[in-house]
Amino acid sequence: MLRVAGVTARYGNITALRGVDLHVSEGELVCLIGPNGAGKTTLMSAVTGLLPVTAGRVLFEGEDVTRDSPDALLRKGLALVPERRRIFADLTVEENLLMGGVTVAPAERRRRLKEMEELFPVLAEKRTLHAGYLSGGQAQQLAIARALMSEPRLVLMDEPSLGLAPALVEVVFQLIQDLKKRGTTLLIVEQNAKKALAVADRAYMLRTGEIVDEASGQDLDRWADLFEAYVGG
Repeated sequence: MLRVAGVTARYGNITALRGVDLHVSEGELVCLIGPNGAGKTTLMSAVTGLLPVTAGRVLFEGEDVTRDSPDALLRKGLALVPERRRIFADLTVEENLLMGGVTVAPAERRRRLKEMEELFPVLAEKRTLHAGYLSGGQAQQLAIARALMSEPRLVLMDEPSLGLAPALVEVVFQLIQDLKKRGTTLLIVEQNAKKALAVADRAYMLRTGEIVDEASGQDLDRWADLFEAYVGG
């Protein structure tokens, strides 16, 4: 479904990604882990059109989308749950969700709204509340639901557990597992390696802008045990 082929990206004179290769197949949950500053968020920005790719290609469902804008990619079925949620604090929960469905027809948007409120009951309870008053866990659920409103083929999540209390981390990862069971294809950047690897089908490790390892199956357990020592080395 998604193939990143030899992607390089820069911030000014700083090369943040160097020839990155990865792929995500339909129905997979693929995790990207690495230390702070490794380029994980940069890769998500490059894939979603928020940062220009200076070399290499991004292919989505076989189509070269390297130069596509973020809104064009959203319409093609690629949605991002950004780092630190970035919900619209001055809008209500319902208005945030409707904004997420701006690319679909009005009748479909209303159907999706009802579906999100069934999938995320706390959002139904808070639908008329301004999003700025939500707790961290509630805000993260809103960010995920907003992305799902566009009925995406692929969802990218950037640090979904960042800044959450342990109990809320459990809630978010349960949601991720539920989405996986529903057949949602996911690419997740996550610093909480043990949690992420416990639900992933495959994983990549990124360091200093390069993929340095790939794991699947039983190797994911090995990675979870060694991750802290690895990234600290």
